[in-house]
Amino acid sequence: MRDESMARRQNIAIFTTASLPWMTGTAVNPLFRAAYLARCREWEVTLVIPWLSFEDQQLVYPDKITFPSPSEHELYVRGWLEERVGFISEFNICFYPGKFSTEKRSILAVGDITQIISDEKADVAVLEEPEHLTWYHHGQRWKTKFRRVIGVVHTNYLEYVKREKSGLQAFLLKYINSWVVLIYCHKVIRLSAATQDLPRSIICNVHGVNPKFLEIGRKMHELQQTGKQSFSKGAYYIGKMVWSKGYRELLQLLSKYQHQLKGLQIDLYGNGEDSHEVQEAAKKLKLTVNVYPGRDHADPLFHEYKVFINPSTTDVVCTTSAEALAMGKIVVCANHPSNDFFKQFPNCRTYEHKHEFFKQTLQAMEDMPSPLTDSQRHELSWEAATERFLEAAELNQQFVEESANSEAAGNFMSTSLRVPNLRKTIEDASAYVHYKASGIETARRIFGAIPDSLQPDEEQSRALGLKPLST
Repeated sequence: MRDESMARRQNIAIFTTASLPWMTGTAVNPLFRAAYLARCREWEVTLVIPWLSFEDQQLVYPDKITFPSPSEHELYVRGWLEERVGFISEFNICFYPGKFSTEKRSILAVGDITQIISDEKADVAVLEEPEHLTWYHHGQRWKTKFRRVIGVVHTNYLEYVKREKSGLQAFLLKYINSWVVLIYCHKVIRLSAATQDLPRSIICNVHGVNPKFLEIGRKMHELQQTGKQSFSKGAYYIGKMVWSKGYRELLQLLSKYQHQLKGLQIDLYGNGEDSHEVQEAAKKLKLTVNVYPGRDHADPLFHEYKVFINPSTTDVVCTTSAEALAMGKIVVCANHPSNDFFKQFPNCRTYEHKHEFFKQTLQAMEDMPSPLTDSQRHELSWEAATERFLEAAELNQQFVEESANSEAAGNFMSTSLRVPNLRKTIEDASAYVHYKASGIETARRIFGAIPDSLQPDEEQSRALGLKPLST
């Protein structure tokens, strides 16, 4: 039986916390990861994304886009992806039941989503936002179901909680995150040092940019070489329009140094809960600051901007900064761990202190961007990001051989026949505590779970073809 299973390709199941058309990092980056891993042809890849009720779709998805069925949602996702990568993506898409939390402004899983993948294909699980996917998980233990579980940390949750709630809640969250990651993940990849330190973690940026942005950069460089005007606009910023995404810092900097920056025009693009407040704050500045609705960053509207300004310190690795560099723009950003990956590129200009901000901005407006080398383009690509991911996750031939000899996945409550190991015993006991606590509705609500999210409701079960709840 084992020889037959090893004759097939190993399976990677990528679980993530969002899906298109919601243009958030955990919707876009895992989608590209699935496409490029599948392109390697060494793995059978399944992307597992949330399915929302019609009411939640209306709350989450922009431009009144909704889907009557998972199959139509899948068609949308595949169409969006293939338009950007230029090849047919050969991976599977599955859905798990999810609910949108208005308080957390995020999607939370409902029920035991490990069941979405069959036991026969439970080789590797990639948890995009592992803490988010395991806070309220109640069901089979991830490390029992899958031979290897890799977490990819996208979000600086501690910084958001500090800003929006309290230091005490951030303190508690720090230990909860470490707890669930320890009991559910074999390895954790932190995209940058901006996130909290977690057990068994390493720092590695395993994200790339949409290849369209690299193509835009090539075209703009060709225009420069022919002597044609390639940058007719000045500075801009694009991002979800909420204060925590850097808008507060940017407007404060512009206000403080508006005398030194006299004549500068900056355009802000984004949609979000704080759009009106951002517009009102911008009107009070003596500088010309225009506020516009969000658009796709690849829109031709952005091609002729020369300088991208991003003072945000809540990102882990800012996707839009990477896209701007790929398009050949100068990026002015804070000297912060979230921007460490970008420092290798000559067009990245960081400022250490606030007074350096206006100096770097003015210098960037005078300079012309340096053309990217082939090596630099590769570093920004998803091909390079996939290579970094496979190395950081240690998904190599050695793992394949070891997994062939590992014991078959058993029930969550089963005991090992090996000599007891103290660390493993403590970890198993800790996992048992989480399992019991996450099955109590009152405890779940105290820690912020969505009410009645232990099991999918009848509507979602029917839409996803899930088995009826056992009584």
